[in-house]
Amino acid sequence: MTDSEQQPWGRVDDDGSVYVREAEGERLVGQYPDGTKEEALAYFERKFTDLAGQVTLLEQRAKRGAPAADIAKAVKSISASVESANAVGDLAALKTRLEALSSTVSEITEKQTAEAQAEVAQAVIDRTAIVVEIETLAAHDPAKAQWKAVTSKIDELFGRWQKHQQEGPRIPRGEAQDLWKRFREARTSLETQRKAFFSELDQVHRDARTRKQALVERAEALSERGTDGIPAYRDLLTEWKATGRAGKKYDDALWDRFKAAGDVLYSARGEVVAREEGEFGENLTAKLALLEEAEPLLKETDRLKAREALTSIQRRWDEIGKVPRDQVKPVEDRLRKVEAAVRKLDEDHWQRNNPEKKARSEGLASQLTGAIEKLQREIDDAKTAGDSRKVKELQEALDARKVWLDALG
Repeated sequence: MTDSEQQPWGRVDDDGSVYVREAEGERLVGQYPDGTKEEALAYFERKFTDLAGQVTLLEQRAKRGAPAADIAKAVKSISASVESANAVGDLAALKTRLEALSSTVSEITEKQTAEAQAEVAQAVIDRTAIVVEIETLAAHDPAKAQWKAVTSKIDELFGRWQKHQQEGPRIPRGEAQDLWKRFREARTSLETQRKAFFSELDQVHRDARTRKQALVERAEALSERGTDGIPAYRDLLTEWKATGRAGKKYDDALWDRFKAAGDVLYSARGEVVAREEGEFGENLTAKLALLEEAEPLLKETDRLKAREALTSIQRRWDEIGKVPRDQVKPVEDRLRKVEAAVRKLDEDHWQRNNPEKKARSEGLASQLTGAIEKLQREIDDAKTAGDSRKVKELQEALDARKVWLDALG
Protein backbone atom coordinates (compact mmCIF):
# COMPACT_ATOMS: atom_id res chain seq x y z
CA MET A 1 0.00 0.00 0.00
CA THR A 2 1.35 3.47 -0.90
CA ASP A 3 1.46 6.32 1.59
CA SER A 4 -1.34 8.14 -0.20
CA GLU A 5 -3.57 5.11 0.04
CA GLN A 6 -3.17 4.53 3.73
CA GLN A 7 -6.01 6.92 4.91
CA PRO A 8 -7.81 9.92 3.37
CA TRP A 9 -6.88 12.14 6.36
CA GLY A 10 -3.35 10.92 7.09
CA ARG A 11 -0.38 8.74 6.32
CA VAL A 12 2.56 6.97 8.00
CA ASP A 13 6.21 7.02 6.84
CA ASP A 14 8.40 3.99 7.00
CA ASP A 15 10.09 5.39 10.08
CA GLY A 16 6.72 5.55 11.88
CA SER A 17 6.14 9.30 11.45
CA VAL A 18 2.40 10.09 11.20
CA TYR A 19 1.01 13.03 9.24
CA VAL A 20 -2.49 14.52 9.04
CA ARG A 21 -3.74 15.99 5.76
CA GLU A 22 -5.25 19.51 6.02
CA ALA A 23 -6.22 22.14 3.47
CA GLU A 24 -2.84 23.84 3.89
CA GLY A 25 -0.97 20.54 3.41
CA GLU A 26 0.39 17.82 5.63
CA ARG A 27 1.29 18.29 9.29
CA LEU A 28 3.34 15.96 11.44
CA VAL A 29 1.29 14.81 14.41
CA GLY A 30 3.67 12.26 15.95
CA GLN A 31 5.59 9.01 15.61
CA TYR A 32 4.68 5.39 16.28
CA PRO A 33 7.92 3.47 15.60
CA ASP A 34 7.12 0.26 17.46
CA GLY A 35 4.08 -0.85 15.43
CA THR A 36 2.67 -1.32 12.00
CA LYS A 37 1.47 1.58 9.89
CA GLU A 38 -2.13 0.48 10.49
CA GLU A 39 -1.56 0.54 14.25
CA ALA A 40 0.06 3.94 13.98
CA LEU A 41 -2.89 5.41 12.08
CA ALA A 42 -5.40 3.75 14.38
CA TYR A 43 -3.70 5.31 17.43
CA PHE A 44 -3.97 8.84 16.06
CA GLU A 45 -7.48 8.21 14.67
CA ARG A 46 -8.60 7.34 18.20
CA LYS A 47 -7.33 10.76 19.32
CA PHE A 48 -9.48 12.32 16.60
CA THR A 49 -12.47 10.26 17.75
CA ASP A 50 -11.99 11.58 21.30
CA LEU A 51 -12.02 15.16 19.99
CA ALA A 52 -15.09 14.46 17.83
CA GLY A 53 -16.83 13.01 20.92
CA GLN A 54 -16.13 16.19 22.87
CA VAL A 55 -17.67 18.27 20.06
CA THR A 56 -20.74 15.99 19.90
CA LEU A 57 -21.19 16.19 23.67
CA LEU A 58 -20.94 19.98 23.50
CA GLU A 59 -23.58 20.09 20.74
CA GLN A 60 -25.92 18.00 22.89
CA ARG A 61 -25.38 20.29 25.90
CA ALA A 62 -26.23 23.30 23.75
CA LYS A 63 -29.47 21.64 22.59
CA ARG A 64 -30.44 20.87 26.21
CA GLY A 65 -30.07 24.56 27.10
CA ALA A 66 -26.80 24.56 29.02
CA PRO A 67 -25.66 28.04 30.07
CA ALA A 68 -24.37 29.98 27.06
CA ALA A 69 -21.27 31.11 28.95
CA ASP A 70 -20.32 27.49 29.63
CA ILE A 71 -20.83 26.57 25.98
CA ALA A 72 -18.75 29.53 24.78
CA LYS A 73 -15.92 28.63 27.16
CA ALA A 74 -15.97 24.99 26.03
CA VAL A 75 -16.01 25.97 22.31
CA LYS A 76 -12.95 28.13 22.85
CA SER A 77 -11.09 25.35 24.68
CA ILE A 78 -11.96 22.59 22.21
CA SER A 79 -11.23 24.86 19.21
CA ALA A 80 -7.70 25.40 20.53
CA SER A 81 -7.30 21.65 20.95
CA VAL A 82 -8.52 20.95 17.40
CA GLU A 83 -6.26 23.66 15.95
CA SER A 84 -3.11 21.91 17.16
CA ALA A 85 -4.53 18.42 17.57
CA ASN A 86 -2.11 15.51 17.20
CA ALA A 87 -4.81 13.42 15.61
CA VAL A 88 -5.78 12.01 12.23
CA GLY A 89 -9.26 12.73 10.90
CA ASP A 90 -11.44 15.42 9.34
CA LEU A 91 -10.27 18.23 11.60
CA ALA A 92 -11.79 20.80 9.20
CA ALA A 93 -15.23 19.30 9.80
CA LEU A 94 -14.73 19.59 13.56
CA LYS A 95 -13.74 23.23 13.14
CA THR A 96 -16.89 23.84 11.06
CA ARG A 97 -19.05 22.27 13.75
CA LEU A 98 -17.34 24.35 16.44
CA GLU A 99 -17.86 27.52 14.38
CA ALA A 100 -21.55 26.62 14.11
CA LEU A 101 -21.66 26.23 17.87
CA SER A 102 -20.04 29.66 18.27
CA SER A 103 -22.82 31.27 16.22
CA THR A 104 -25.39 29.33 18.22
CA VAL A 105 -23.96 30.64 21.49
CA SER A 106 -25.20 34.17 20.77
CA GLU A 107 -28.71 32.82 20.07
CA ILE A 108 -28.60 30.76 23.26
CA THR A 109 -27.35 33.80 25.17
CA GLU A 110 -30.26 35.94 23.96
CA LYS A 111 -32.77 33.21 24.74
CA GLN A 112 -31.35 32.49 28.17
CA THR A 113 -31.07 36.18 28.97
CA ALA A 114 -34.75 36.64 28.06
CA GLU A 115 -35.68 33.59 30.14
CA ALA A 116 -33.60 34.83 33.07
CA GLN A 117 -35.23 38.26 32.84
CA ALA A 118 -38.66 36.64 32.74
CA GLU A 119 -37.79 34.53 35.80
CA VAL A 120 -36.60 37.60 37.66
CA ALA A 121 -39.73 39.54 36.66
CA GLN A 122 -41.92 36.66 37.89
CA ALA A 123 -39.87 36.44 41.07
CA VAL A 124 -40.54 40.12 41.72
CA ILE A 125 -44.27 39.53 41.14
CA ASP A 126 -44.29 36.51 43.46
CA ARG A 127 -42.38 38.27 46.22
CA THR A 128 -44.55 41.38 45.84
CA ALA A 129 -47.63 39.17 46.26
CA ILE A 130 -46.26 37.97 49.61
CA VAL A 131 -45.72 41.58 50.66
CA VAL A 132 -49.24 42.58 49.61
CA GLU A 133 -50.69 39.70 51.64
CA ILE A 134 -48.97 40.75 54.84
CA GLU A 135 -49.76 44.44 54.22
CA THR A 136 -53.43 43.56 53.74
CA LEU A 137 -53.30 41.61 56.98
CA ALA A 138 -51.78 44.62 58.75
CA ALA A 139 -54.53 46.91 57.42
CA HIS A 140 -57.35 44.93 59.09
CA ASP A 141 -59.08 46.19 62.23
CA PRO A 142 -56.98 44.81 65.15
CA ALA A 143 -60.08 44.59 67.36
CA LYS A 144 -61.67 42.11 64.94
CA ALA A 145 -58.55 40.03 64.34
CA GLN A 146 -58.36 36.37 65.33
CA TRP A 147 -54.81 36.69 66.60
CA LYS A 148 -54.05 32.99 66.77
CA ALA A 149 -54.87 32.64 63.07
CA VAL A 150 -53.13 35.94 62.24
CA THR A 151 -49.91 34.86 63.98
CA SER A 152 -49.99 31.55 62.12
CA LYS A 153 -50.46 33.43 58.83
CA ILE A 154 -47.51 35.75 59.57
CA ASP A 155 -45.28 32.71 60.19
CA GLU A 156 -46.48 31.11 56.95
CA LEU A 157 -45.78 34.28 54.92
CA PHE A 158 -42.31 34.64 56.44
CA GLY A 159 -41.57 30.99 55.61
CA ARG A 160 -42.66 31.57 52.01
CA TRP A 161 -40.45 34.69 51.87
CA GLN A 162 -37.39 32.76 53.06
CA LYS A 163 -38.00 29.86 50.67
CA HIS A 164 -38.46 32.23 47.75
CA GLN A 165 -35.29 34.08 48.69
CA GLN A 166 -33.28 30.84 48.96
CA GLU A 167 -34.67 28.90 46.01
CA GLY A 168 -35.84 31.59 43.61
CA PRO A 169 -33.70 33.68 41.22
CA ARG A 170 -31.87 36.70 42.55
CA ILE A 171 -33.81 39.88 41.95
CA PRO A 172 -32.27 43.35 41.59
CA ARG A 173 -30.80 44.52 44.89
CA GLY A 174 -32.82 47.75 44.98
CA GLU A 175 -36.15 45.98 44.44
CA ALA A 176 -35.23 43.23 46.89
CA GLN A 177 -34.43 45.79 49.60
CA ASP A 178 -37.63 47.79 48.96
CA LEU A 179 -39.79 44.67 49.14
CA TRP A 180 -38.07 43.45 52.30
CA LYS A 181 -38.55 46.88 53.89
CA ARG A 182 -42.29 46.74 53.15
CA PHE A 183 -42.54 43.18 54.46
CA ARG A 184 -40.63 44.03 57.65
CA GLU A 185 -42.71 47.16 58.33
CA ALA A 186 -46.00 45.26 57.87
CA ARG A 187 -44.80 42.46 60.15
CA THR A 188 -43.64 44.98 62.76
CA SER A 189 -47.01 46.75 62.57
CA LEU A 190 -48.84 43.46 63.12
CA GLU A 191 -46.62 42.60 66.06
CA THR A 192 -47.28 46.03 67.58
CA GLN A 193 -51.03 45.59 67.06
CA ARG A 194 -50.93 42.13 68.60
CA LYS A 195 -49.06 43.33 71.68
CA ALA A 196 -51.43 46.30 72.09
CA PHE A 197 -54.47 44.04 71.69
CA PHE A 198 -53.33 41.54 74.30
CA SER A 199 -52.21 44.31 76.63
CA GLU A 200 -55.69 45.85 76.43
CA LEU A 201 -57.27 42.41 76.73
CA ASP A 202 -55.23 41.76 79.87
CA GLN A 203 -56.56 45.00 81.35
CA VAL A 204 -60.13 44.06 80.39
CA HIS A 205 -59.63 40.65 81.99
CA ARG A 206 -58.23 42.23 85.15
CA ASP A 207 -61.24 44.58 85.41
CA ALA A 208 -63.67 41.71 84.80
CA ARG A 209 -61.82 39.60 87.35
CA THR A 210 -62.16 42.36 89.97
CA ARG A 211 -65.89 42.77 89.28
CA LYS A 212 -66.56 39.03 89.30
CA GLN A 213 -64.62 38.64 92.56
CA ALA A 214 -66.93 41.25 94.10
CA LEU A 215 -70.01 39.44 92.69
CA VAL A 216 -68.81 36.16 94.19
CA GLU A 217 -68.39 37.77 97.60
CA ARG A 218 -71.87 39.32 97.42
CA ALA A 219 -73.37 35.99 96.34
CA GLU A 220 -71.67 34.13 99.18
CA ALA A 221 -72.99 36.73 101.64
CA LEU A 222 -76.58 35.83 100.62
CA SER A 223 -76.32 32.34 102.13
CA GLU A 224 -77.64 33.57 105.48
CA ARG A 225 -80.87 34.75 103.85
CA GLY A 226 -81.74 31.31 102.52
CA THR A 227 -84.66 31.23 100.06
CA ASP A 228 -85.19 34.98 100.45
CA GLY A 229 -81.78 35.55 98.89
CA ILE A 230 -82.72 33.96 95.54
CA PRO A 231 -84.12 37.15 93.88
CA ALA A 232 -80.94 39.04 94.81
CA TYR A 233 -78.83 36.14 93.51
CA ARG A 234 -80.67 36.27 90.18
CA ASP A 235 -79.85 39.98 89.92
CA LEU A 236 -76.19 39.14 90.60
CA LEU A 237 -76.33 36.47 87.87
CA THR A 238 -77.55 39.09 85.38
CA GLU A 239 -74.59 41.30 86.33
CA TRP A 240 -72.26 38.31 85.98
CA LYS A 241 -73.40 37.64 82.41
CA ALA A 242 -72.86 41.29 81.48
CA THR A 243 -69.39 41.48 83.04
CA GLY A 244 -67.44 39.75 80.27
CA ARG A 245 -64.51 37.34 80.35
CA ALA A 246 -61.86 37.38 83.06
CA GLY A 247 -59.62 34.85 81.32
CA LYS A 248 -60.29 31.10 81.30
CA LYS A 249 -57.99 30.36 84.24
CA TYR A 250 -59.85 32.78 86.53
CA ASP A 251 -63.33 32.50 84.98
CA ASP A 252 -63.69 28.81 85.79
CA ALA A 253 -62.56 29.18 89.39
CA LEU A 254 -64.72 32.26 90.06
CA TRP A 255 -67.74 30.65 88.41
CA ASP A 256 -67.37 27.57 90.59
CA ARG A 257 -67.56 29.76 93.70
CA PHE A 258 -70.45 31.84 92.33
CA LYS A 259 -72.43 28.75 91.38
CA ALA A 260 -71.73 27.13 94.75
CA ALA A 261 -73.21 30.20 96.47
CA GLY A 262 -76.33 29.85 94.32
CA ASP A 263 -76.55 26.13 95.04
CA VAL A 264 -76.77 26.93 98.76
CA LEU A 265 -79.75 29.21 98.14
CA TYR A 266 -81.56 26.84 95.80
CA SER A 267 -80.90 23.95 98.13
CA ALA A 268 -82.65 25.92 100.87
CA ARG A 269 -85.55 26.57 98.51
CA GLY A 270 -85.72 22.88 97.70
CA GLU A 271 -86.09 22.15 101.40
CA VAL A 272 -88.88 24.72 101.67
CA VAL A 273 -90.64 23.28 98.64
CA ALA A 274 -90.35 19.76 100.05
CA ARG A 275 -91.79 20.95 103.35
CA GLU A 276 -94.60 22.77 101.56
CA GLU A 277 -95.36 19.69 99.51
CA GLY A 278 -96.06 17.82 102.73
CA GLU A 279 -97.95 20.63 104.45
CA PHE A 280 -100.04 21.67 101.45
CA GLY A 281 -100.74 18.20 100.07
CA GLU A 282 -103.97 17.88 102.06
CA ASN A 283 -105.05 21.34 100.88
CA LEU A 284 -104.62 20.21 97.28
CA THR A 285 -106.80 17.17 97.90
CA ALA A 286 -109.51 19.38 99.40
CA LYS A 287 -109.42 21.87 96.51
CA LEU A 288 -109.56 19.09 93.94
CA ALA A 289 -112.70 17.85 95.68
CA LEU A 290 -114.17 21.37 95.45
CA LEU A 291 -113.39 21.46 91.74
CA GLU A 292 -115.30 18.20 91.29
CA GLU A 293 -118.24 20.01 92.93
CA ALA A 294 -117.74 23.23 90.94
CA GLU A 295 -117.20 21.98 87.36
CA PRO A 296 -120.79 20.69 86.85
CA LEU A 297 -121.77 24.40 87.04
CA LEU A 298 -120.27 24.74 83.55
CA LYS A 299 -123.50 23.18 82.24
CA GLU A 300 -125.89 24.87 84.71
CA THR A 301 -128.47 27.21 83.11
CA ASP A 302 -130.09 28.57 86.27
CA ARG A 303 -128.03 31.63 87.09
CA LEU A 304 -129.30 32.04 90.64
CA LYS A 305 -128.65 28.41 91.50
CA ALA A 306 -125.20 28.61 89.87
CA ARG A 307 -124.29 31.85 91.67
CA GLU A 308 -125.34 30.48 95.07
CA ALA A 309 -123.35 27.25 94.57
CA LEU A 310 -120.26 29.10 93.35
CA THR A 311 -120.31 31.53 96.29
CA SER A 312 -120.29 28.60 98.71
CA ILE A 313 -117.41 26.96 96.82
CA GLN A 314 -115.35 30.19 96.73
CA ARG A 315 -115.75 30.67 100.51
CA ARG A 316 -114.59 27.16 101.28
CA TRP A 317 -111.77 27.48 98.67
CA ASP A 318 -110.29 30.49 100.47
CA GLU A 319 -110.56 28.76 103.84
CA ILE A 320 -108.52 25.77 102.65
CA GLY A 321 -105.34 27.80 102.07
CA LYS A 322 -102.23 27.19 99.92
CA VAL A 323 -101.48 24.21 97.70
CA PRO A 324 -98.03 22.99 96.46
CA ARG A 325 -96.33 25.61 94.29
CA ASP A 326 -96.43 23.61 91.05
CA GLN A 327 -100.19 22.98 91.46
CA VAL A 328 -101.28 26.58 92.06
CA LYS A 329 -101.86 27.49 88.40
CA PRO A 330 -103.60 24.24 87.32
CA VAL A 331 -106.23 24.33 90.11
CA GLU A 332 -106.73 28.12 89.91
CA ASP A 333 -107.24 27.90 86.12
CA ARG A 334 -109.94 25.27 86.57
CA LEU A 335 -111.81 27.41 89.13
CA ARG A 336 -111.47 30.56 86.97
CA LYS A 337 -113.15 28.67 84.12
CA VAL A 338 -116.17 27.88 86.31
CA GLU A 339 -116.34 31.47 87.58
CA ALA A 340 -116.31 32.76 83.99
CA ALA A 341 -119.18 30.45 83.04
CA VAL A 342 -121.36 31.62 85.99
CA ARG A 343 -120.51 35.26 85.25
CA LYS A 344 -121.64 34.76 81.63
CA LEU A 345 -125.03 33.46 82.88
CA ASP A 346 -125.52 36.78 84.72
CA GLU A 347 -124.36 38.84 81.75
CA ASP A 348 -126.67 37.00 79.34
CA HIS A 349 -129.62 37.50 81.73
CA TRP A 350 -129.12 41.23 82.02
CA GLN A 351 -128.52 41.51 78.33
CA ARG A 352 -131.89 39.95 77.63
CA ASN A 353 -133.75 41.89 80.32
CA ASN A 354 -132.35 45.36 79.77
CA PRO A 355 -135.54 47.59 79.64
CA GLU A 356 -134.17 50.04 77.09
CA LYS A 357 -132.84 47.36 74.81
CA LYS A 358 -136.05 45.33 75.22
CA ALA A 359 -138.16 48.34 74.20
CA ARG A 360 -135.97 49.02 71.19
CA SER A 361 -136.13 45.38 70.22
CA GLU A 362 -139.91 45.17 70.48
CA GLY A 363 -140.35 48.37 68.41
CA LEU A 364 -138.02 47.09 65.71
CA ALA A 365 -139.75 43.70 65.73
CA SER A 366 -143.10 45.41 65.17
CA GLN A 367 -141.67 47.39 62.26
CA LEU A 368 -140.12 44.27 60.70
CA THR A 369 -143.39 42.33 61.06
CA GLY A 370 -145.30 45.12 59.26
CA ALA A 371 -142.69 45.26 56.51
CA ILE A 372 -142.81 41.48 56.05
CA GLU A 373 -146.63 41.53 55.70
CA LYS A 374 -146.44 44.36 53.16
CA LEU A 375 -143.74 42.59 51.11
CA GLN A 376 -145.76 39.39 51.09
CA ARG A 377 -148.74 41.28 49.64
CA GLU A 378 -146.56 42.89 46.99
CA ILE A 379 -145.12 39.50 46.06
CA ASP A 380 -148.63 38.11 45.61
CA ASP A 381 -149.57 41.07 43.36
CA ALA A 382 -146.37 40.64 41.30
CA LYS A 383 -147.05 36.95 40.83
CA THR A 384 -150.55 37.77 39.67
CA ALA A 385 -149.12 40.27 37.19
CA GLY A 386 -146.56 37.69 36.03
CA ASP A 387 -143.59 39.98 36.85
CA SER A 388 -140.99 37.33 37.81
CA ARG A 389 -138.13 39.84 38.09
CA LYS A 390 -140.02 41.92 40.65
CA VAL A 391 -141.06 38.76 42.50
CA LYS A 392 -137.36 37.83 42.85
CA GLU A 393 -136.38 41.29 44.16
CA LEU A 394 -139.25 41.38 46.65
CA GLN A 395 -138.48 37.83 47.83
CA GLU A 396 -134.86 38.78 48.58
CA ALA A 397 -136.03 41.79 50.63
CA LEU A 398 -138.56 39.59 52.46
CA ASP A 399 -135.93 36.95 53.32
CA ALA A 400 -133.54 39.59 54.69
CA ARG A 401 -136.19 41.04 57.05
CA LYS A 402 -137.14 37.59 58.29
CA VAL A 403 -133.48 36.99 59.22
CA TRP A 404 -133.41 40.27 61.17
CA LEU A 405 -136.65 39.34 62.98
CA ASP A 406 -135.25 35.95 63.94
CA ALA A 407 -132.16 37.62 65.34
CA LEU A 408 -134.28 39.83 67.62
CA GLY A 409 -136.15 36.84 68.93
